[in-house]
Amino acid sequence: MTPSGDEGHGLTLADRIQSLPVARIYGRLTKMTGLVLEASGCQLAVGDRCRIESRREKRCLEAEVVGFNDSVHFLMSLGNASGLQPGDRVLPLGHDMAIPVGNRFLGRVINGLAEPLDSQGSIRPDDTIPLSSPPINPLHRKPITDPLDVGVRAINGLLCVGKGQRLGLMAGSGVGKSVLLSMMTRNTTADITVVGMIGERGREVKEFIEHTLGPEGLARTVVIAAPADESPVMRLRAALLCHRMAEYYRDQGQDVLLLMDSLTRYAQAQREIALSVGEPPATRGYTPSVFSQIPKLVERAGNGIEGSGSITAFYTVLSEGDDLQDPVADAARSILDGHIVLSRELADSGHYPAIDIESSISRAMPQIADETQQKAAQVFRHYYSRYHQFRDMMAIGAYQRGADPELDRAIQLYPLMQGYLRQGMYERIDHASCIQQLYSLWQGGTTPAPTPGNDTEVA
Repeated sequence: MTPSGDEGHGLTLADRIQSLPVARIYGRLTKMTGLVLEASGCQLAVGDRCRIESRREKRCLEAEVVGFNDSVHFLMSLGNASGLQPGDRVLPLGHDMAIPVGNRFLGRVINGLAEPLDSQGSIRPDDTIPLSSPPINPLHRKPITDPLDVGVRAINGLLCVGKGQRLGLMAGSGVGKSVLLSMMTRNTTADITVVGMIGERGREVKEFIEHTLGPEGLARTVVIAAPADESPVMRLRAALLCHRMAEYYRDQGQDVLLLMDSLTRYAQAQREIALSVGEPPATRGYTPSVFSQIPKLVERAGNGIEGSGSITAFYTVLSEGDDLQDPVADAARSILDGHIVLSRELADSGHYPAIDIESSISRAMPQIADETQQKAAQVFRHYYSRYHQFRDMMAIGAYQRGADPELDRAIQLYPLMQGYLRQGMYERIDHASCIQQLYSLWQGGTTPAPTPGNDTEVA
């Protein structure tokens, strides 16, 4: 007789027999208010899992402890709680959850419990690991020194991304963030991609996989989906699973690209749970625990210790009403290593990807790009911003050519800069070509190619 599931993994038969409980203590459901279930009579701690046995529906439902008050425990179910009634048994399952991992998950779509959502059958794992993991000592992490090719010209050339960097993708609804994520998934040189679709519309999951991602992108990708109709606990579990999967591949020496859509939905799920157990709201209805959980999540990405791989992470952040001062967006900017802003104005004009290069920044670029590329990006930003400052004056004919030689150069270079920022959805450009095309911009205008230590271009 052996323990069920993965609890006996790696143990001898004697250890397994020794670990079998002599008696099982269970509790009973006493109350349900909104999303919160109340149980008493069992010994549970925050974060523990339990199984609720529905007498009416003749089924079992998994739940997680999210709080307590004296001897009463507050639970939130991972599925549909219909059919539960007072007196249903609550059986503790233990604190941590062992999740299956391995290369057989590549090309598959799973939920927050690592169960397959596609129609390709069950997945036989190579190993099992706990869902939680101890944080890496920051002094033991490898520094960010090597660039990662994401296959997007504007990012490779002007917002150089390094292996182990974490960036936010700030965008409103309908400005092309999903398309940009799919471009990076198909074009990146990372060994493995982990995509987390957290709290998005269920319709978008299939569309993203079949039409946006495609067979080529899916082949080396693990997709973890927890749509908006899932419980908040399941959405949080899926977000944690994304990072744990990425950590597993990183510890195997792989370079991982982690794309999570979206960090805002993760924060909203945490807010739902916190408000349900009585935590007072703070900024715009978000509870203080939300802003303590975001750093804990994103700090799991990044470089590992010497000899391991890396996790380069992109988190989409929804800016409600295109307001970049949204609390979640503001918190993300303060903790991440840079941010890429997508502009609705550019998207409405047919400019894709709609990256607002003036509002975007990569904090790790000085450690990744050489001095020549940094100077080229600086000159690009200068002339691009210069053109936009006087665009309205030029539109009404208030500016005459020759009045400002620097603005004249910006006007001449602007079509070339626009062409550099635009890229087709299925167009792939490698990192070296992105840099070479950035240098070539100055060959078509009156501005010389930037050289290290030459500050005369930005006068």
